[in-house]
Amino acid sequence: MECRLGCGACCIAPSISSAIPGMPEGKPAGIRCIQLNESNLCKLFGKPERPAVCHHFKPCPDVCGSSNEQALQVISELESMT
Repeated sequence: MECRLGCGACCIAPSISSAIPGMPEGKPAGIRCIQLNESNLCKLFGKPERPAVCHHFKPCPDVCGSSNEQALQVISELESMT
């Protein structure tokens, strides 16, 4: 599955414990990553400073669903279970 450009759910819903440029303590669940631009695109995509957890996340239908809203809901539910 290809990532839906502009979705941003994986950069909003989950907590990220590793440092992100501009967020040295990581980010809490439900908080928008500082590296998302106004179009919900990652400003670090393809750059070495992008956190490994972000690099290793691969979109799939079970997690991303069929819409941006569904992706946000599913990832939020998965986050609450961990």
